[in-house]
Amino acid sequence: MAVERDYDAELKDTADHRYAYNFDLDVMHKYMVRSCEPFFRPGSVLELGSYMGDFTRRLVSRFDDVTCVEASREAVTKSRATLPDTVELHQGLFETIDLPRRYDNIVLTHVLEHLDDPVHVMQRINTEWLAPGGRFFLICPNANAPSRQIAVKMGLITHNAAITPAEEAHGHRITYSLDTLERDAAAAGLKIVHRSGIFFKALANFQWDQLLNTDIISDEYLDGCFMLGQQYPDLCSSIFLVCEAGEGRG
Repeated sequence: MAVERDYDAELKDTADHRYAYNFDLDVMHKYMVRSCEPFFRPGSVLELGSYMGDFTRRLVSRFDDVTCVEASREAVTKSRATLPDTVELHQGLFETIDLPRRYDNIVLTHVLEHLDDPVHVMQRINTEWLAPGGRFFLICPNANAPSRQIAVKMGLITHNAAITPAEEAHGHRITYSLDTLERDAAAAGLKIVHRSGIFFKALANFQWDQLLNTDIISDEYLDGCFMLGQQYPDLCSSIFLVCEAGEGRG
């Protein structure tokens, strides 16, 4: 029997782990958008899992037609207070929500690993929500990021794809690597047209937050980590797929 989830509680920081670090919001979000931009289609965008609207604001600066779906009622309430009125916000579950139309771009950033049935949700994206010629942008934390591999060697986690207690408290169900991410996208019938990594990362998020408060890290260094990540996608903070509708298209 499925356990009922409290999505408001899952967004709260724990004693030893924040749900979102400054590294996520200020660094990774910028490079996620930079990775997606060459592949964006003109028209509408659907963001699945909009949290407090931080990434949404980056989409608003690029699209006039933005729709968001978020499971947490608390997050939607806070987003309504800060996002432009032009953004269409829906509170609900991806598994059951009915959306009124299809979208030219669908963005799922650091959300798939939270889902109880990720293949089912991607099947809905493939068959119900992608507009003809549309693209699906899928970004997940990477099990093989050097920061996680170092944590394994330190004995902090048992293996690269382990789910830590803090991650479990935040609703994580799986830690993806490129092979397992591609497996699930293919199982959903999606056609993968591009694969890459975003930002070479050897430090944990809390360590990055400490460094970002100093003058040790320059913008040029951050750009270097981003470019190196394109050369070594399996050693990135996040892994990234661009997909189009494939088998089972409705």
